[in-house]
Amino acid sequence: MDFSFSEAQGELAGLTRSIMADLTDSRLRAAESGDDRFDAELWDALAKAGILSVTDFGLLEHCSVLIELGRAVAPVPYLASIVAASALAQFGSLETPDAIHTAALSDDEVFASPTADGWILSGAKSCVPAGAIASLILVPASAPDGMKVFVVKPSEVSITRQRIVDNDSEALLEFADVPVDSSRVLGGAEVLDWLLTRMTVGLCALQLGVTERALELTAEHARTRVQFERPIGSFQAVAQRLADAYVDVEAIRLTLWQAAWRVSEGLPAETEVASAKFWAADAGHRIAHTAVHVHGGMGIDTDHPLHRYFVAAKRNEFTLGGATAQLRKIGAALASTPV
Repeated sequence: MDFSFSEAQGELAGLTRSIMADLTDSRLRAAESGDDRFDAELWDALAKAGILSVTDFGLLEHCSVLIELGRAVAPVPYLASIVAASALAQFGSLETPDAIHTAALSDDEVFASPTADGWILSGAKSCVPAGAIASLILVPASAPDGMKVFVVKPSEVSITRQRIVDNDSEALLEFADVPVDSSRVLGGAEVLDWLLTRMTVGLCALQLGVTERALELTAEHARTRVQFERPIGSFQAVAQRLADAYVDVEAIRLTLWQAAWRVSEGLPAETEVASAKFWAADAGHRIAHTAVHVHGGMGIDTDHPLHRYFVAAKRNEFTLGGATAQLRKIGAALASTPV
């Protein structure tokens, strides 16, 4: 793979980090006190800077942005929106690029029944990111002739907010015989696979930013926190945990960029995406707990910034899924690869 970053990646990362510098603790608290942990001012700033473009940038550039957003635990639904908007641009038409879009990719089932001039959708989808504030929602549904992905308007479904681990909200969508015409079929199984792959890679990028910054905060704490007249980072047990966390962050970084590069090049990437997903979830768990343990009581104090990184890492871990299922997927992919 090519490990070098493009000029666009570097410039986007730097621009995003400069915008995140204005994201103060008070603004984060204000966003966290709302219904959706959403900072509209920050979203507008990203739009005005051109960072929400899906026509000028691809997956690698989006990952560079996501890392910076993870480092800032930014309260914006960039990942869900950029993946859904990119799918609309790739397979259909994108009318409002700066609006918030999302995709309902949970395992809950929605069924599509054919009619004379379209389809009827019934069922439910839970844990839809930004589901309560999105202007369009991509919804996979099982049809008699296979999987299809529909473009649905929020006004057509029943939406209930669901509070999750990092105080954000996702949404439960309930479809009570919702009619949609055939023009709103974005595609079939290939679109769903496209969405799932890019959402997974994007989550790994977000997790890299979260864990990278959490480790930086923890290392700084270990340098400045003194016990028994010595910085706690000089104690072997603490130093070993920090060293292990560093290795885990680098493993997330390596597997993320390997997967992202292969996907962006149109190469087979099932094993690489599965490996990145495993490391982001499994190593992310270890890094988050190391950060809290080294900080002690401060690690769970909501007046200290670390608590945001802990819950963000846990949300990403839970969304990515357990290690056992992922290891089985990696093993199956490897078993089917010719030697």
